[in-house]
Amino acid sequence: MGNWKRQKLCDVWVDSLSMDELLGELTTGLVLTLNPDHLHHLRRNPDFLRVYRSADFITSDSKYVYWSLGLLRRPIKEKISGSDLVPQFLHHHRDQPDTRVFFLGGQAPVAEVARERVNQREGREIVVGARSPSMNFVNNPDEIQSTIDQINACRANVVIVGLGAPKQELWIDQYRSDLPEVKIYMGVGATIDYEAGMVHRAPPWMTRNGLEWVYRLATEPKRYWRRYYRDLEFFWFVLLEAIGRYKPAEFLDNMKEGSA
Repeated sequence: MGNWKRQKLCDVWVDSLSMDELLGELTTGLVLTLNPDHLHHLRRNPDFLRVYRSADFITSDSKYVYWSLGLLRRPIKEKISGSDLVPQFLHHHRDQPDTRVFFLGGQAPVAEVARERVNQREGREIVVGARSPSMNFVNNPDEIQSTIDQINACRANVVIVGLGAPKQELWIDQYRSDLPEVKIYMGVGATIDYEAGMVHRAPPWMTRNGLEWVYRLATEPKRYWRRYYRDLEFFWFVLLEAIGRYKPAEFLDNMKEGSA
């Protein structure tokens, strides 16, 4: 960890970095983007929590995470969602030929479309490979090995994974040792869909005011209703933490504490 603050939220933490600071610091490591839905899974999945606690950078993917940390008097500098970080990262490295990115995620042909759009926008082949895996990808050893071979063959050193949480984080953790040239990993949910133009983001005024969930729920109700219903739990846990009554996940005592 660098010289910036890490602010605790329930069982994990968020790094207090601006976008410019993150782009300057991000030369190697694992980047995760915390949102209320992740907190739901983190309390129930010890492997997911272990990966989170090993991350090099954790940003706030949600205005509600950002505001909650302020309420707890543990402010962070900026909300940095995956859908903001990825295009900024790609633009930041557009003139650095040693940066070679691979997109893994989305339904076919999302990843390849995202690759073509990004390379055209940035004026070079910064995204050197792309793959939209099958729905059973994480349980298919042959497809996983084929993906690893593809990433290694194109010599990507940045892998941006959009499989949804906690699949993307667990996949990165399990297979990063098979990708020796990769220096940076990002778990970024639906960001590859946004880069492909297949899914549109909420208007900026909704994003600024924490209403992106309303837009998502209205445009893709089947995909998001269960997730946002679960998010109600997040506000309860923040309230408990604010009054000093929050109890960590039951399995936490059996885990090696990460550094905070």
